[in-house]
Order: sequence, then structure tokens, then C-alpha cells
Amino acid sequence: MQFHIRYRNTQGTLMRILNAASRRGLDLPVVQAEPAEQGHQVTLALDVNPKQVGQLCREWYSIADVTHVGSGAAHSGFRALPHPPAAVSHEEARAAMA
Repeated sequence: MQFHIRYRNTQGTLMRILNAASRRGLDLPVVQAEPAEQGHQVTLALDVNPKQVGQLCREWYSIADVTHVGSGAAHSGFRALPHPPAAVSHEEARAAMA
């Protein structure tokens, strides 16, 4: 699967994006970073399962300078992946169940 990540090119942002995959032991056969509109973008090709997709998206969106995460099969259009839901406090969860 290919991931398309847009980010503001601040110090260390690209490395944090790449580290999210490398910490999971994923191969990075394709990494293409380039300027895009008012920021930068990186395209990564990764062999991942659905659980890893969710983990990666949560981690990428937690990086302050990441502005968009999309995915798609090779040679197809990218679709935006939803921003993971914000954390809910223990009190909010308890109130919702009441």
C-alpha cells in the first residue's frame, strides 16, 4: 500500500514520519519526498495489515507538522484517511455510558 503524507518541512518532521514505519520493522522500498504546494509531501510504499494502517495513521497525525495522510494502491488515486478520534477522558467515557 502507498501512503501519501503532507507536512510542513520543519526540522525533524520527515525523520519522525519515517521512524514510525522503521520502529515497526517495516521495509521502506519506496520513499519519495518533494515540495508540494505550500509544504512538502512524502510517498511511502509499505506492506502493512489493517491494524498497522491504524497505528501508523494515529502516529503520523500526532506529529504536529503533518497536515494530511492518504493511502491508495500503487498507481491509483489517494484517498484521505480519517484523523483518528481525539482521546476521551475516563470521566467522559463514564458519563457517556450512564
